[in-house]
Amino acid sequence: MIKGKFIDNLPKIYGIYTGGFLVFIILMSIAEQAGMSKELIGIFFVSFTVLIYALIGWLSRTLQSDAYYVAGRQVPTVFNGMATAADWMSGASFVAMAGGIYFKGYGYMALLVGWTGGYVLVAALLAPYLRKFGCYTVPDFIGTRYGGNLARFCAVLVLTLASFTYVTAQINATGRIASVALDIPFNIAVYVGLASILMCSMLGGMRAVTWTQVAQYIVLIIAYLLPVFWISSNIGAGFFPHFMLADEVARIAELEGQFGFVKNSAADMATVPKGLAQITKAHSEVNATPWAFISLAICMMAGTASLPHVMMRYFTTPSVRTARRSVGWSLFFIFLLYSSAPMLATLSKISLMDPNLATGIIGKSIAEVQALDWYQNWNQAKLMFVSDFNGNGTLELNEFFMKGDAVVLATPEIAGLPYVISGLVAAGGMAAAMSTADGLVLAISNALSHDIYYKIINPKAETAKRLIVARILLVLIGFAGATIAALEINDILGSVIWAFDFAMSGLFFPLVLGVWWKRANAAGAVAGMLLGLGSGTAYLVWVKWYAGAGFLGITTNTFGLVGATVSLVAMIVVSLITEAPDSATQKMVDDVRVPSGKTILGKQ
Repeated sequence: MIKGKFIDNLPKIYGIYTGGFLVFIILMSIAEQAGMSKELIGIFFVSFTVLIYALIGWLSRTLQSDAYYVAGRQVPTVFNGMATAADWMSGASFVAMAGGIYFKGYGYMALLVGWTGGYVLVAALLAPYLRKFGCYTVPDFIGTRYGGNLARFCAVLVLTLASFTYVTAQINATGRIASVALDIPFNIAVYVGLASILMCSMLGGMRAVTWTQVAQYIVLIIAYLLPVFWISSNIGAGFFPHFMLADEVARIAELEGQFGFVKNSAADMATVPKGLAQITKAHSEVNATPWAFISLAICMMAGTASLPHVMMRYFTTPSVRTARRSVGWSLFFIFLLYSSAPMLATLSKISLMDPNLATGIIGKSIAEVQALDWYQNWNQAKLMFVSDFNGNGTLELNEFFMKGDAVVLATPEIAGLPYVISGLVAAGGMAAAMSTADGLVLAISNALSHDIYYKIINPKAETAKRLIVARILLVLIGFAGATIAALEINDILGSVIWAFDFAMSGLFFPLVLGVWWKRANAAGAVAGMLLGLGSGTAYLVWVKWYAGAGFLGITTNTFGLVGATVSLVAMIVVSLITEAPDSATQKMVDDVRVPSGKTILGKQ
């Protein structure tokens, strides 16, 4: 029997939850041995975990604004670190990251460097100070720091564009997983994913999202690490393969040299379904030059420190000190997965290519490969494709294609693991995408309900009415995101990278200078946000749809460099040629940088 407050019993509660989930995995393994179908195993894994999250969301329901917006500011350090890691490790991290490395080489590790290194900026420049400020949302900080509703509105505009771009990618990921696990069409599965997301967040806001994210982190980290260790042991890379990564990469290079590679003709490539890539390593703008690597890493770092749903997590801690410590725990929990993504990509490719392994398919007959159950399943889902281009009846390197989003999901089956592991990975991917989508949808709806409706439109609104507005907006935003995701305009990883660039373009310098430069004023902040976002977006449109090539090596993945540069220059110039902030505002900025003392804002 658990007695006392929920907060005081968190280790025991989540310990029981973890034990129960491991028991569930064992029971599913027994059921598989007893003859349970793959389809039913997938349905059980996804349904069971989603229902647990929904139950947590229901139990965390609240009618208090402090609990809804910032979880009552009482989330302990370690658990806030877990929730932040789950919020951060999205469907892109879980589903698409290893696929990016798999197909486009280790230049894609610029994403890992940038996303992880961004937390250094968060810890050093922003998180403790925004917590000291005592705000509910990022636009709340912008609006109060710079004064006036125009700055607040501009911050909401940037937040909405960046977060909505991000959330469509997460709903895309939930739809992709649900379509495979539940065997339903993708354009229906995105709405199933949306319903799962809303169940976790609608009634309890940040409090519900926090406790579901802790539960989701436990699922996703088990689902990611277990296949890595298991596959590594099976292919002779050792039980803990991370220290053997260089050897395994060299092993891939030998295999590629052994099989050789023939470039496909245009006619051959025209028969390949859209969005699928070749198994052999490809060269892209991401890893073409050192500058491409560095510029992408910089954009991901600055974007990390600008994304509102990340900043919101540090508003939930009890104090400035715990906010700073939470960043450290966030990095630790994120490292557990990020250090494994390159290894998973490597192990997956070896499992497919090595002819000495039972799972190797390169060099086998086309007919034999097409008869494999796992190939038929993923081919039917339009995520995998083989064709005998040269007519010799044997599968060559250039004749196997797979979608990057499928690498993590398909690898357990490809590597010959029990199907229960595939069900576990599907549940983990669902947890990763849902946890981030929860935070993103909440960030948008909270900004619109708190900063637009309450702060600008109806300052006298009662708490109950504010929360009703927030919940209605939550549903509307989620539905819009699912509708856009169903169109598959961009892939998961591409959409996520754009979101970081949008956030960097409009918010990075207004946030940083808001804490560290007293002379920054409202006119400068508005100019920085609007001109930064506008120039970055214009550059993206110009390169992607008109020019076809970037300027000075700045691509569609790094357009945030243009936006942030314009934002910085505009903010400094406009601030210096207009009136300085009043003495009260400048004192407030000084107080924000003092770790101790009361928060700047009280109850809202």
